[in-house]
Amino acid sequence: MRTHHLLALSWALTTTLPAHADEGMWLLPLIEQLNIHDMRQKGLQLTAEQIYHINHTSLKDAVVIFGSGCTGELISHKGLLLTNHHCGYHYIQQHSSLEHDYLHDGFWAQTTTDEIPTPGLSVYFLENITDVTHHFIPALDSLPTEKEKQTKIREITTKITQENNQTKHQITTVQPFFHGNTYYKITYTIYPDIRLVGAPPSSIGKFGADTDNWMWPRHTGDFSLFRIYADKDGNPAPYSPHNIPYTPKHHFPISLAGIQPDDFAMVIGYPGSTSRYHTSWQIDERINITNAARIKIRGILQEIILKDMQSDPKIQIQYASKYATSSNYWKNSIGMNKALKQLHIIDRKRTQETAFTKWVNADPKRTQQYGQALTLIHQAVEGRKQAQRELTNLNECLTRGIEIIGFAQHIIPYYNHLKNDPKTPQDSSYIAHFPLTITPRLTSFYKNYNAQTDRKTSAAMLKLYTELEPQNKNTLPPFTKKKYNDNTEKLTNDLFQHTFIADSTAFKAWLNIPNEKTRLKKLENDPAFALALAISKKTETLRHEIAPYNEQAAKGARLYMAGLMEMNPHKAFYPDANFTMRLTYGQVKNYQPADGITNHHLTTLKGVIEKENPDNWEFTVPEKLKDLYLRNDFGPYGTNNEMPVNFIFNGDITGGNSGSPVLNAQGELIGTAFDGNWEAMSGDIAFEPDLQRCINVDIRYILFIIDKFAGATHLIDEMTIIK
Repeated sequence: MRTHHLLALSWALTTTLPAHADEGMWLLPLIEQLNIHDMRQKGLQLTAEQIYHINHTSLKDAVVIFGSGCTGELISHKGLLLTNHHCGYHYIQQHSSLEHDYLHDGFWAQTTTDEIPTPGLSVYFLENITDVTHHFIPALDSLPTEKEKQTKIREITTKITQENNQTKHQITTVQPFFHGNTYYKITYTIYPDIRLVGAPPSSIGKFGADTDNWMWPRHTGDFSLFRIYADKDGNPAPYSPHNIPYTPKHHFPISLAGIQPDDFAMVIGYPGSTSRYHTSWQIDERINITNAARIKIRGILQEIILKDMQSDPKIQIQYASKYATSSNYWKNSIGMNKALKQLHIIDRKRTQETAFTKWVNADPKRTQQYGQALTLIHQAVEGRKQAQRELTNLNECLTRGIEIIGFAQHIIPYYNHLKNDPKTPQDSSYIAHFPLTITPRLTSFYKNYNAQTDRKTSAAMLKLYTELEPQNKNTLPPFTKKKYNDNTEKLTNDLFQHTFIADSTAFKAWLNIPNEKTRLKKLENDPAFALALAISKKTETLRHEIAPYNEQAAKGARLYMAGLMEMNPHKAFYPDANFTMRLTYGQVKNYQPADGITNHHLTTLKGVIEKENPDNWEFTVPEKLKDLYLRNDFGPYGTNNEMPVNFIFNGDITGGNSGSPVLNAQGELIGTAFDGNWEAMSGDIAFEPDLQRCINVDIRYILFIIDKFAGATHLIDEMTIIK
């Protein structure tokens, strides 16, 4: 029975039958088998080996994981790296102050000496991807329970990674694909010395802000520049003033030819997460639990934060990155729910499930192999529903919504050590070194923290949390009920009045208490820590309750995925995104979002000027940019007296692809991906070929801003420009 399944899976992964050009996040080692013929038909002029090769230079060598959730690409022989402005936003904010507000004013290093070291930022180069499924499947087949399978998976994964992690700046991971039907070993080299080189002002890099986010047409110069540094031999090294710019194996040449409708385009990057093989029940859970909570709770939270940001320039800088991250996923959830309903995705999934059930029931062997797949998923989703709702509300309202609670939870492991918690392996060195290990986190937290803002959001979040469901009140520590009788406003005021965690000086004073027992007693008496501890315990209880249902759902998903692939042997399948390098490709295309409306493939600087609103911070335009526009001073980057800004193509991307290179048929850089479109916000769950578009900054606009607006022509000089 299992042999039959593996043969079917092997066929699905190696068949050379064509796939849809626009849909799919494809694994690079499989391009030759799955995609290359179709890509060439669409215009590609490269071989599969030129895109991905483990022994020779290829396009993949110019693409990196940027930070912890974006993509970047090398655009010069001196390690110059291009990514999105919103990907670099946190790091630009990290270097900003009232005296040097790089978010508002932009930043351009005139020499390498002026480039700013950015602690905490690293990039990851992919070295190779290797199929290691044969290490897993035979060992897992003989195990009867999901718990045993998960234990064995961890055991095999640990063995493989330990055998391969042999250098300080190289890491090997093992990732499951197709819901655990295949496994790949992936090796990266990590460069930790990254420096800020350039960023446009937010009036360019974030033009349109929340209003235009996820929308087309767009007019946003969403890019920033960093540089990778290495030691004198070109190897990864921690920051040192003696490090030199990294010489990459490959950097992308840049095309000024522009784009036309139906031109071939492709993206290589790191899409974060998709759920293309979710069932109707899982989608309902996403709509009515995850997204619904995010929409309601973050909407209230963001309104309070934005008001404070607009009233104080310091708070504006402190909360810029936090607000942007929160609002991005808030609006994504709104758009996703709307699109999932309008496009009847649940009905389409039910049709697929009915067909799958009919196919399974037509053969006793298939019934034995896959007959429980959908039932397992359905029962798991129903079984975890209430706990999942409670956990989502808890995380959104309290863990994420109250900043000192999120920070206080980092102290809990230390508290458990001091208390000699039997669940915590005792380590005297941990206690001794805690003040040193917490200090960098403490510095980062208080730099971007305003206690009065947190007090306002805390009052709102505690009130909302206790109102969402009656049992939520039971999460709060017993003393809150006795003393405050559910008066969350009074609780909030007392909490901030008596906690040492909301004040950096008081926190440092607590750290410096020499006696551990005294330090422990003060911690136990702190109301913010007591609340954080109660939230942590409730979170652990809910996760423990949900865990067996998650295991059940995982088993169902693995069987359902394998069954779908066997049911459709002539379809080329791609795995869900999991922040591993993928390629997507398609063509530059317009689209029709509604009857009588056509959205064209390109926007220009004219649209920026037309959207200008000096009274709205989202749509202010720098005077120099307006002057360049009025004089048609576009340099070699404009065309037909216009300055291209953004364009779209029907590529398949998601979060994590932000900053990915958009390449033409010759592998030359034509843009940088930064967004998806509103009408297809269901894309993480179901691709919509007629609607879904990848929104990109035209590389010509990026060069125009660097050269004509910023005057940083020295950066242009180190690039390889193809005219």
